[in-house]
Amino acid sequence: MSEISTMLPMAGAPTQPLEFHVTSETHPPNGTLLGFWVYLMSDCLVFACLFAAYGVLGRQFAGGPTAAEVLEIPTVALNTALLLLSSITYGFAVLEMQRDRQSPMLGWLVVTGLLGLGFLTIELREFAHLISIGAGPQRSAFLSSFFTLVGTHGLHVTTGILWMIVLIIQVLKKGLITANKRRLMCLSMFWHFLDVVWVGVFSFVYLMGVLP
Repeated sequence: MSEISTMLPMAGAPTQPLEFHVTSETHPPNGTLLGFWVYLMSDCLVFACLFAAYGVLGRQFAGGPTAAEVLEIPTVALNTALLLLSSITYGFAVLEMQRDRQSPMLGWLVVTGLLGLGFLTIELREFAHLISIGAGPQRSAFLSSFFTLVGTHGLHVTTGILWMIVLIIQVLKKGLITANKRRLMCLSMFWHFLDVVWVGVFSFVYLMGVLP
C-alpha cells in the first residue's frame, strides 16, 4: 500500500503540463537523402516501363517513317554533350558548396541551368521538326513510344531547371545553411540520374534506332 501511495501525486504538488507534440528536432541525420533515394528508385521503375514499351513498339512503323529516316544523330550527339557537360558543372557547384563559397557555387549553378536549357531547346526543335514533316506521336506506335520516352525525360529536365532556379533564390536569401545544402545534394542526385537515363535513351533509342 505504501508503494502505491508513493507513485500517486500528492495533493497540492505541482504537476508537469501534458505535451501532445514534440518540440525538439526529430529529423534523422541524412533522412531526406534516404527518402530521395527511394523516390529515385521509383522514378527508375517509370523509365524502365517506358524503355520496355519502346523495346516492344520501337519497330512498329505502320508504313510511316523509320527511326533511321527521322532521327539525326549529329544533333542528338550535341544535345548529349550539353547534358553530360552540365553534370560536370553541377559537380563543380557541389565542390564549391562544400567549401562554403557561395558566389562560385551560384555561378556554376547558372552555367548548369543554361546547359540544361540548351538541351531542352534542341530537343523541342527536334520535336517541332518531326511534327512538321508528319512524324508526330499519332503517326505510328514507334513515334508514340519515342515521344513518350524522350518527352518524359525532357519534362524531368524542365523540373530540374525550375528546381535549380528556386534553390538559387533560396541561397541568395538565406545563404548556404544546412537545409539549402541538403536540398542542393538532392538536386545533384536528381540531375546525375537524368544524365544516366539520357545515356540509355541515346544508346537504346537513337544509336540502335539507326541500325538496320
